[in-house]
Amino acid sequence: MTIDPPSAARPDELDAICGLLTAQLAEHAIPLAPQLLAEAVRTALADDHKALILLARQDGRPVGVAFVSFQSSLERGGRIMWLEELYVLPELRGRGTGTALLRAALDAARIRGCRSVELEVETSHARAANLYARAGFQPLARVHWALPLA
Repeated sequence: MTIDPPSAARPDELDAICGLLTAQLAEHAIPLAPQLLAEAVRTALADDHKALILLARQDGRPVGVAFVSFQSSLERGGRIMWLEELYVLPELRGRGTGTALLRAALDAARIRGCRSVELEVETSHARAANLYARAGFQPLARVHWALPLA
């Protein structure tokens, strides 16, 4: 069984997307109510200028996902892509699916005129850091901060 090249997700794949992203968030102990996850996915599916969901499929079944969003960056002098999540089912890791999803995201960023693609990696997630380093990403000497408002 081969993995098809990643492509944009379709609205009829909402449940599969939510399942993959729920697994990703659980792997990193990030709590998010299912209805909020579904709402974010619906928003991305409705307007790919704000966010984009890419899926890798095996025999038509989603097995990997990349969730990206777009924003304007003063530091980069224009539009950037934020690669928020990249996830591949554990049993399919190490077969190039993550690399294919990352390439598809980078292609989407270039097509949309993004000046940079940015992301964060947990310090304990060396496998992900290696994937991004192989693609040319470099770590920034910064700490990501957040203030939840809801």
